[in-house]
Formats: sequence, structure tokens, C-alpha cells
Amino acid sequence: MTTLLETRDLAKNFGAVTAAADINVKINAGEIVGVIGSNGAGKTTFINMVTGYLKPSSGEILFNGKNVIGRKPREVMRDGMCRSFQVAQLFPELSVLENILIAMAMAEGRNLSFLSPIHTPVREEAAREVLTEYDILQYVDETVATLPQGVRKLLDIAMAMLSQPKVLLLDEPTSGVAIEDKFDLMTTVMAAVKKSGAAVLFVEHDMDVIARYSTRLLAFYDGRILADGPTGQVMRDENVQTLVIGHHLDMDELEDTANA
Repeated sequence: MTTLLETRDLAKNFGAVTAAADINVKINAGEIVGVIGSNGAGKTTFINMVTGYLKPSSGEILFNGKNVIGRKPREVMRDGMCRSFQVAQLFPELSVLENILIAMAMAEGRNLSFLSPIHTPVREEAAREVLTEYDILQYVDETVATLPQGVRKLLDIAMAMLSQPKVLLLDEPTSGVAIEDKFDLMTTVMAAVKKSGAAVLFVEHDMDVIARYSTRLLAFYDGRILADGPTGQVMRDENVQTLVIGHHLDMDELEDTANA
């Protein structure tokens, strides 16, 4: 397997508070990795460090074998590591089509200006193809501020994928999404990601989503990785159930969900 992302003894301190410590992990091409942990467990700190939003106190972050500590988030994105946020980072007063077109122009490395219009027939046709792939073409002319939360999440992820990342990090992709829509959203996203060949790390609280879509699981506790392994194995771990999930899981029920 090709290792795309690796952290070595990664740590982050805020004064006397240790937010993350001794994080050693490798993410390989094509992996679908779930990330779980209670609030303050260190998972968001980890995501922010590897994407350039937070500078580690110590340790290394290697992407494609090169240390990326000190690089700005946009530089990390251009290297091939992108993320979506719990709150979708969109232009709320613009249409879905305009959001996609702006993301396309930025992925092409173009500077936006009145002299370089984003609306071109070729780009608009490509934008509609992207919206079709994510099953949101029907919203093409809608203003983003009026969209359901699930559609906003899909649009945000579609925009992140336009730069053809090698690693995609998703911060709680089903947060705020209606229960009846969460599986459809994740199935759509994972189909697009699988087609691209990107590795995925997704932070998630919903154990049904974790069981169904991740093949590997990182469980964070107290700023450290408590367990790392195949999803079913980690979810059965007594320490993970007690310290991370907070209760004992019905694994038979979760396996039924995963196989649905």
C-alpha cells in the first residue's frame, strides 16, 4: 500500500493543556477511515494540524513523504489534501451553480476577476455534470442560503473534490442532516470518492454511519489514539465502548446496519 499521510509523535499543547500527544498514524491510498471521540478528545485538533489550520507543538506531518508543517491550508490543499467542515464553507448569497463555478476556477489556479469570467459554456457544462454526480442538479439555480442542510453538505464536499485530492478529510458530514437522509448522503459521497481513488478520513459521532462506511477506525481519547484498526474490531474494544462511545454497543445490530 502507498502511504499518503503519516504523522510521527505529533503533539499540540495550549499552555499547560495537552490537546494531542503521541499521535502516530499512517493513512494509505484508497482507505476509508472513521474518526471517533468525545468533545475534547483530540480528533479535531488532529484534523486541524494535518490540514495546516493549526501548527503542532512537536512532531512531524508527512504528506507524500514530505514534511508539510508550516505550510498554509491553501498550500496543503494544492498539495492534494482537502477538507470539508462541520459547517459548510459556501457562498450563501450565490446560487449552487455559481458556488461550483467559483470552486472550479480556483481548482484551475485562476485568479477571480472581472477580466476572467467564471461563466463559460464549457465550465458550466462540467459544473452540471458534477452536480449530477452528487445528485443535487435539481438545486442548480437555488440560492445556497435556502438549501436543506444535507444539500449544503453535498455541495461543500463536491467543491472540495474538484481539486482532485489524494486525501479528503470530512468533519462530521452527517451533522445537522435529517436521520432519513444521512445514509443517502454518505452513499453519494463515498461513491464519488471511490471513483476518484482518494483516501478519506471522516469524523463522525453516529455509530451507524461509522459501521456502514468505514473500514478502519481511529478512536481518540484524552488527546491520544486509544485504538486503531478494522472498524468492527475497534468498536468491540471494551475501552473504546467505555471511554469513547460511552456505552456498550449491540454489535449484531451494527453489523446488520453495515451490511444493509
